[in-house]
Amino acid sequence: MPTIKDIAARAGVSPTTVSNVLHNKYQRVSPETVVRIRETIARMGYVPNMSARALASSSSRIVGVVNHLVPLESGGFFQDPFHSVLLSGIEQTLRQYGYFLMARTIDSAEELHSLLTNWNIDGLIITGIFPRDLYQSLRRQEKPFVLIDSYIDDDHSIQIRLEDRQGGYIATRHLLQKGHRSILFCCPKMEEDGVIRERYLGYTQALEEFGVPVRPENICESSFTIEDGIALGRRLSQRDDFTAIFATADILAAELSTGLQLSGRRVPQDVSIVGFDDTNQSRINCPPLTTVHQDVVGRGALAVELLINAMEKNEYAPPRIFPVSLTERDSVRDLNP
Repeated sequence: MPTIKDIAARAGVSPTTVSNVLHNKYQRVSPETVVRIRETIARMGYVPNMSARALASSSSRIVGVVNHLVPLESGGFFQDPFHSVLLSGIEQTLRQYGYFLMARTIDSAEELHSLLTNWNIDGLIITGIFPRDLYQSLRRQEKPFVLIDSYIDDDHSIQIRLEDRQGGYIATRHLLQKGHRSILFCCPKMEEDGVIRERYLGYTQALEEFGVPVRPENICESSFTIEDGIALGRRLSQRDDFTAIFATADILAAELSTGLQLSGRRVPQDVSIVGFDDTNQSRINCPPLTTVHQDVVGRGALAVELLINAMEKNEYAPPRIFPVSLTERDSVRDLNP
């Protein structure tokens, strides 16, 4: 097994220079030297001893990605298409910076405390809504963190958000422009100050602009499981008082579409559906879904970059808000004459 000294001798540099490159410290190393050292490392098959590096530097090079939104009984966020894409953006970028990923679903402040106590994590990326007790536990620990899809009112946290309200608005407006007037809003459990609430406010804004009343019976909640989403679609197939659905995630839109069509209701001939996220699920659904597009991979990548700036440079950025747009496919019928 080659050592740092072997790499240094082959590349014609000092062991300190090799160590600096391994730790991504390029301030005193020319780009050409970095390339030469990286190529030498690859040719010689050198694998750094991460345990030794962690002990020497007190840094583990591990970033924890914590999910509290999708519960364990629903498979956690590994089975959720949106979070799978988000994790790919996070992991790819961490790899570029020489960091490693630890992913975990937690249910309580106690689990968060246990994670931080038992693992030497350099920083955290947290997805989803964070109740106050969990967030206060997070604030008490000293590790830098980034919140994704949270509406915590705190200037001390780094946050990456989406134009959630605008997304709900353009999805609903699209259906209204296509002649639909009875539109269901289908979502997971709606929490105050969360992304679903913001998308709901966009939904109601569009209805109000078109003079359509907001009806409580048109707000339909489902759990995160595929079975429950399909079951909701089956139940909705028994109703004849709506022509369209805005679902707050592509996976839910696909589940509803399946449940409706298994019960004899056609999409979009009988029911039009608009999803949210523009994941692969929207393209392989039958029919392909019209959906609200967002750059999920880009959000994951930015979360890593902002976290590394906080960890390595003590730089904290204000909230970043990603734009949305509508991607039209085949799941919406035009009712206009």
